Amino acid sequence: MSRTLRLLITGGGTGGHTYPALTTLSAVQRRQVPHDVLWVGTANGLEARITAEHGIPFKAITTGKLRRRPNLKELGTNIADVFRIPVGVCQAIVHAARYLPDVVLSTGGYVAVPIGVAAKLIRRPLVMHEQTTVVGLANRILARLATRIALSHESSLAYLPASARKKAVVTGNPIRPELLQGNRAAAYDLFGLTFEVPLIYVTGGAQGSKQINTLIAEILPRLLPHAQVVHQCGPAWIDQMRAVEVPADLADRYHPVPYVGGELADLFAAADVVIARSGAGTVSELTAIGKPAVLIPLIPTGGDEQRKNAAYLAEAGAARALLEPRPSAEQLLAELMPLLADPGLRAAMAQAAAKLGRVDAADALCDVLLEAARGGAQASSPGSFGGAGSR
Repeated sequence: MSRTLRLLITGGGTGGHTYPALTTLSAVQRRQVPHDVLWVGTANGLEARITAEHGIPFKAITTGKLRRRPNLKELGTNIADVFRIPVGVCQAIVHAARYLPDVVLSTGGYVAVPIGVAAKLIRRPLVMHEQTTVVGLANRILARLATRIALSHESSLAYLPASARKKAVVTGNPIRPELLQGNRAAAYDLFGLTFEVPLIYVTGGAQGSKQINTLIAEILPRLLPHAQVVHQCGPAWIDQMRAVEVPADLADRYHPVPYVGGELADLFAAADVVIARSGAGTVSELTAIGKPAVLIPLIPTGGDEQRKNAAYLAEAGAARALLEPRPSAEQLLAELMPLLADPGLRAAMAQAAAKLGRVDAADALCDVLLEAARGGAQASSPGSFGGAGSR
């Protein structure tokens, strides 16, 4: 006998928390497991828009973020958030008790804590997923409540409470499967690229990065004799980057674009080197596709996670990293030039990156999720979830 899986998802605020959950849900759907889903998040987080776009039922709750070292500007917000947190916990308990999930998947962000507490109170299995090398404060709290803990990196074990480590498994960080199916030739045709020099893909995220854009603008005249560049600079920066002065005979090697959408997989396939931040999602994508990179972490971030992510890849030989808060254009150029000159070095870095990647992360996390759901269901009903465990 099979029955419908009732899955409650929580996590969001940013793409780093939202997209792994969405990708794992897609893995559940690929298994053809009969299921219902409810996503609980914040009304102003990315998860609200993403669930609406995908037709996923969504409930919003109130939540707050406790800043451990608030400055004077944040002090008032911190005090207000102290009062929002218990409200969010009460809302989470109501939603979870009404929905009665077979399993809860938490992918992080402060919205996940109230739902994690609710899962514990109504005795439902909680699977917690951590995307970064450093386990954040919210997930260190949830680790004590979770039934299973899924990690993206082996090194994250050291950041868990000792009592929680036996519940942990390394699954990797789910990435969108379409990113693994890029077409190199399609990117070359789209941007009018040449095979004469290597291709650098530069990205600072959907909105672009002032720091990265400024560095690229400074080094372009010296870079373009050796490379061509597709630069996702952000909508607010496109006019400024188009106006950057470059040698006239090399102008067709620089391609600034405001954003990159469906062509991202093709760009990843075509790129010889990627320049990027080192957020959890970016690191997971670069390692899954096996792509050499020069990483410029956003500093500061909570727990200094981007710098630690970048250092983790650099130590493994998978990337070059500029770990100073304000790296210079000269430092960026010094990291790039050896890579552009040596295809063998790029190939070695690509292999090192691929060794860190998990292309099956979504399926691995799906296995953990379904296993936890079956364990919870055995106590309440004899049915199993159709399709569970088959890929």
